Amino acid sequence: MADAADNKGKPQGKGRPPATSKKPGGSTKKIDAAVLAEASSAAKAPARLRVAFDTNVRAKLASERGVKNPMQHPKLEKIVININVGRHLEGTKIPPHVRDQVIDTITRISGQKPIMIRSRKAVSNFKLREGYESSYMVTMRRERMWHFLDRMINLVTPRIKDFRGLPDKAFDRSGNYSFGLTEQGVFPEINMAEATFTHGMHINLVFRNSNADLSKFVLAELGMPFRKPDQK
Repeated sequence: MADAADNKGKPQGKGRPPATSKKPGGSTKKIDAAVLAEASSAAKAPARLRVAFDTNVRAKLASERGVKNPMQHPKLEKIVININVGRHLEGTKIPPHVRDQVIDTITRISGQKPIMIRSRKAVSNFKLREGYESSYMVTMRRERMWHFLDRMINLVTPRIKDFRGLPDKAFDRSGNYSFGLTEQGVFPEINMAEATFTHGMHINLVFRNSNADLSKFVLAELGMPFRKPDQK
C-alpha cells in the first residue's frame, strides 16, 4: 500500500518510449508521402522551360521553320518513365527489396506513384509468362513534366559518367524522342548509399503535331545536350 501511495501521481514507465503499432511498409509509405508532398509544392511553381518555350521557341519556329500558326507548333505532351523488373523475377514474383527500390526511385524523381505493368504474353527465352510483373511506369504531364525536363537537362546529364551528349537519331516519325539511363544515381534526389542495387530506366518524350526535325529543333533550343559530330 505504501509503494502504491508513493507511486501515485508519478509518470509510469519513465524512460521508456511510448508503445506504437508498426505495420509492414509503414516507413516506406511515410517517405513516399513526404516525397509526393514536396514534389507537389515544387510543381506549383512556374516551369522555366515552359516559359522559354512560349516566349522564345515559338518565335523561332515561326521565323526559322516557317510554322507561323501557333496551333501547328509541336507540343511536348507527356514524359513517360519505365523501369523493367522482369529480369529480377524469382519464380513468379519480384523480390520485395527490388520492388521497393524501383517504386522509391520513380517516386523521388517524378513526384508521382508508378503503376505496375504485367506482361501481355509469354516469352520462354526470358523465362517470362503472361501476367507476370514486367515493369513499373509513370506518366508526367503539364508543369511536373516541364520541371522534370529542366532537371534532366541541367542537373542529370552533367552527372553522367563520360557524358558526350545524348543521341540525336533516337526520334520516330511522329517526333517522339527516347533514350535510356544505366543507373539511377545520376539523379540528385537518389542517395546511392541507401540503394540496394543499381538499375537503369527508359525515358520517352512524347510530342504532338511534330516530326523528327521539329522535335529535335525544339529540344535543342531548350538546351538538350545532343551529341555533336566529331570534328576532324
